[in-house]
Amino acid sequence: MQVLVIGRTGQLATSLLSAEKPPGMQLVACSRPQLDITSRMSVRNTLEGVRPDLVINTAAYTAVDKAEEEKKIAFAVNAEGAAHLARECQRLDIPLIHVSTDYVFDGRKKTPYTEDDVPAPLNVYGQSKLAGEEAVQQTWAKHVILRTSWIFSPFGHNFAKTMLRLVQTHDTLNIVADQHGSPTYAPHLADAILRLVNRLQLGQEGFPWGVYHLCGSGEATWHGFAREIFSCSARLGGPVAKVHAISTAEYPTPARRPANSRLSCAKMEQNFGIHLPHWQEGVALCVEKILERRNTT
Repeated sequence: MQVLVIGRTGQLATSLLSAEKPPGMQLVACSRPQLDITSRMSVRNTLEGVRPDLVINTAAYTAVDKAEEEKKIAFAVNAEGAAHLARECQRLDIPLIHVSTDYVFDGRKKTPYTEDDVPAPLNVYGQSKLAGEEAVQQTWAKHVILRTSWIFSPFGHNFAKTMLRLVQTHDTLNIVADQHGSPTYAPHLADAILRLVNRLQLGQEGFPWGVYHLCGSGEATWHGFAREIFSCSARLGGPVAKVHAISTAEYPTPARRPANSRLSCAKMEQNFGIHLPHWQEGVALCVEKILERRNTT
């Protein structure tokens, strides 16, 4: 089975390519300039050239605050790009796994969001991702939309790497403590996605297509997330900063964030038996790898 991963340089794509693959599965990845997801012709040429058995779309415009000023670009990638992929996958009868976000919700709910809750994004990024979801759902039946949250890894740009970078110049960091979510370690998410792909490899008959939530077990605030990062760093002899809790109001940003980003992953576990490890396990692995790389450079 040949799987095409869209978005080669991102955290999740890097993790997918690095992960151990089930027997008979081969992953190939592409991104700009080879593939421009905002161009339907580019998408068509790539899919016809590769002829994959399945597509995983990890490509996204993820600059949440910048998206408020670059709405056209965000929608071109996250909405129109998803639509192009869905149309071409439908035309060629290729199943599509499309990665989305917790930011499609407004965060007003007091309990974790389920797949049946009505999305109401607060910012342009969330709006563009929701538009991408809707394009996939309306275009192609053979889809799995995976909403995840707070992705971190040793790769790319993310909260864990930012904390361990800022500690080099700051003794104390002010971190928001009233936004709640589930940090997700990208390699854990990648392993789970490959289990889904393997299930498809065994046969599509009766496969439960649709929208699913998939994120790290447990929950945290950004403040709690930061404290765990530095706790792991301290155990490994790495840098540590004092973490001061502040409110969202004390840290204004161009894009509004949901106060509650928690996602219920019960549907994924019920249908596929897939349950991601606790986010703290991911933090321990991530911090260790980041410090190892830093010590060898």
